[in-house]
Amino acid sequence: MKQPGYVLVYRLSALGDVAMTIPAIYSCARTWPDTTFHVVTSVFCTQLFIDAPDNVVMHPVEKPVSTWRLLKQLNGLRIDAVADLHNVLRSWVVDAFFQLKGKKVRMLSKMRSERKGILTHKQQTSRPFTLRYFDVFEALGLPCEPRFSSLFCQLPPLPLDMVKGSERWIGIAPYARYNNKVYPLELMQQVVRLLTAQKDTRIFLFGSRGEQAETMKKWEQLSPRIHTVAGRFSLSNELVLMAHLDVMISMDSANQHMASLVGTRVVSVWGSTTPACGFMAWGQCLEDAVYGNTSCQPCAIGGSKNCKRGDLACLKSIAPESLVKRISEAIWN
Repeated sequence: MKQPGYVLVYRLSALGDVAMTIPAIYSCARTWPDTTFHVVTSVFCTQLFIDAPDNVVMHPVEKPVSTWRLLKQLNGLRIDAVADLHNVLRSWVVDAFFQLKGKKVRMLSKMRSERKGILTHKQQTSRPFTLRYFDVFEALGLPCEPRFSSLFCQLPPLPLDMVKGSERWIGIAPYARYNNKVYPLELMQQVVRLLTAQKDTRIFLFGSRGEQAETMKKWEQLSPRIHTVAGRFSLSNELVLMAHLDVMISMDSANQHMASLVGTRVVSVWGSTTPACGFMAWGQCLEDAVYGNTSCQPCAIGGSKNCKRGDLACLKSIAPESLVKRISEAIWN
């Protein structure tokens, strides 16, 4: 199969999903240096592509943008093949446009029947999305082995005036897009309290501006070794800080994928979803995935606004002490 010289790589949103594509994109680009990879994603998500290989060319897309304007923008590129890493209605239009021009197109397999089987408990697990992106490139004649460990070629300096020394630094990202993926805040506050009681630990709280930041600022009062960084830094500087952490505690959200991109160990907390749904972050181990393992879990592939049982048993069954134990093992073992 002839190696394509110019590949259009398409993945617009959301932040965590775009983050999951990067190990495959970087690995493939490093394996095939004579191929140019034109990556189309949102302006905001381009901040994730730090120290990208020279043959990765970014094409930021302003949101919202009409499909017609997008096609007009892409039509000016030299393209031999399309790697559709999104597989949604808009990307199908882009695929059809290039197929009509005689270009080879391959798209991400969302394995819908397999995922449905997980929700009905007829199937145990689903192939991780991070590996499915590799499958798309292989289908285009660009197979590769994983060649990714971190966005940073070398550890950059901290974006804050602080020296780490012998302390253990712990990041906590207590929020997610959907309520049934969020460990109850009153329980997470207990986790924060227990962690600060341990010697030589410092905690950084991640989240967004507004209500999330205000809630976490209240947690700062528990100890002078707790710092809220929500809304303080750019996305790229948050990634730098995450790279200096010993461990990140995150829900099934973008933060677990961001921390994974900089090689930081992640203790992930799961509610309506579980690792079986395919969203385990790059390079992370299942023993660091914490969930209640209730009979109704998982109840959604990507999360939803409400708990079907109404009691969030999958999350409330996780005792703060057991979560702290897992975090401590990740740091000191």
